[in-house]
Amino acid sequence: MQNPTKNSFWGATAFATAVLAGALLFTGTPSLRADDEGGCQRRLVKADHQLHQAARRHGWQSKQAEHARHELREAREWCYTHQHKWWDEDDRRWHTDRDWDDHDHDRDRDHH
Repeated sequence: MQNPTKNSFWGATAFATAVLAGALLFTGTPSLRADDEGGCQRRLVKADHQLHQAARRHGWQSKQAEHARHELREAREWCYTHQHKWWDEDDRRWHTDRDWDDHDHDRDRDHH
């Protein structure tokens, strides 16, 4: 003879697990904004931050800042090639022209 309490417990547990898994499926996955397919904005924000951090720690003319400048340039190139736009974190806007200057952050060295 089966225990009805035991069966209802496992049925309720399975249902609760399925509901939780479904909720995590939809809320646990980061959503991509339509204007940032492929993570360009995120990639450029990170590269921009790393340049500022390298310059603050080692100076604007350091090899670390030059490496970070190179990484920012690569990220801009990738976004422009794949999406025909790039995110300018300092101005907080998208550019649709390939109009960046690889040393555009150097103007900041006088302000830090």
